[in-house]
Amino acid sequence: MTHVLVIGGGVGGLATALLTARRGHTAELFERDTRVPGTALDRDFFGWRRPAVPQATQPHVLLGAARKVLRDELPDVYAELLRLGACERHELDWFDVRPPARPGDEDLVMIQTRRILLESALVTALRAEPGVVARYGEPVTGLTTEPGIRVTGVTTEAGSYRGDLVVDAGGRRGGVERWLTAAGCRPSVVERHRTGLAYFCRWYRLPESMAQGPRRPWAVTGGTFAGCAVFPADNRVFAVTLIVHTGDSTRSALRDPAVFEAAARCFPPGAAWLDLGAEPLSGVVATASLDNRWSALVDEGGPVVTGLVPVGDAITHTNPTLGQGTSLALWAASRVARTAHRDPGSERFAADHHAWAVRTLKPWFDFQVGVDAAVGERFATMAARTGTARETAALFDCALEDPEVMRARARVRHLADPPEQAYADPEIRARVARWLAARPEYAPNAAGPDRAEWEKLTSG
Repeated sequence: MTHVLVIGGGVGGLATALLTARRGHTAELFERDTRVPGTALDRDFFGWRRPAVPQATQPHVLLGAARKVLRDELPDVYAELLRLGACERHELDWFDVRPPARPGDEDLVMIQTRRILLESALVTALRAEPGVVARYGEPVTGLTTEPGIRVTGVTTEAGSYRGDLVVDAGGRRGGVERWLTAAGCRPSVVERHRTGLAYFCRWYRLPESMAQGPRRPWAVTGGTFAGCAVFPADNRVFAVTLIVHTGDSTRSALRDPAVFEAAARCFPPGAAWLDLGAEPLSGVVATASLDNRWSALVDEGGPVVTGLVPVGDAITHTNPTLGQGTSLALWAASRVARTAHRDPGSERFAADHHAWAVRTLKPWFDFQVGVDAAVGERFATMAARTGTARETAALFDCALEDPEVMRARARVRHLADPPEQAYADPEIRARVARWLAARPEYAPNAAGPDRAEWEKLTSG
């Protein structure tokens, strides 16, 4: 039996503690916040100030990859999530008539929910798990180490705790890197890419007479300098999000609810949902200075530390454009649980965890970086793009009309197939080529206001 110490009580930390305990091990979870997610969902979501988790009040969606982990390994959490009001949407339900099913279509389902529901469901399961001790209000202040450098435990203001494995689920703002440096460890290897994107969202609730909003449109649409997306969630709640470049001079005006709504109504998804008479539940929530960050505890000399491995944002933090974060965190939590018995304090364990992460998580990090670079460049230059970028945009627009292209797009979106596999399929390429040939005047990213209209809307 392995004793695992988990730093951080977010989604990745909760899942790691729960999954390792259910594999027959024991776990102690350390969380700085004294407040525990409960079942007062609106109170916890809108009234809980969580500076260490700035993404908590931003829109979330659980992709098919995350849903599969929950269904296969945490079915009680999955059931509780749905009981709390989370909704499921199959990607192919975009069409009036769903196309004939194919193997794998069962994984193309997203769970629409606010983050707080998943946290609440995980906490409910954790409380009933005898192999877990959760120490809320007891943040980790340091690591205990042995020459090597091998991490053997954690310290808090209350004392020291020893474990066979320490899991860093403290996110990108945790203190682990600092503590390792203080212990004489070689620095972690960090790859960082600024996105240049800023997000503004506002939350709403549909009228009681409406169980759900329109089937479409709700996907991301945009022009050459701004975009809009709607995120349906749970219990008739949804978020409208506007995306602009961090250098856009109109950015600050979007914090005004009236300006925000006027701008959102210029995009098809925003107009369709805001015209439903929904009640605003929040002000405008802004998030900027986002980056895609990969942090590795292995360099050219091998593992820089043993006895400690990262999960979630501690290893890969991705901009929320594609909604990958929760899926990647659950994959890592599951992997820790499956391997915790394999001499977790050894150099081999650290090297294997890194190799798995590079093989399994890094390709999706790289995909996110490429997508964000294209969006950021478009918004920064306010120019339509041509050539390969036009073909890429056509693939996404074609998918809205062609079920086979939609299926390929959905398999990438839900982390079932890598893009280089799904999009290189000869049939998919031929379908997109025919779609483009029938639209010689096609210009990508044409939805939404022009710049003059945008300037007028945001000028007050």
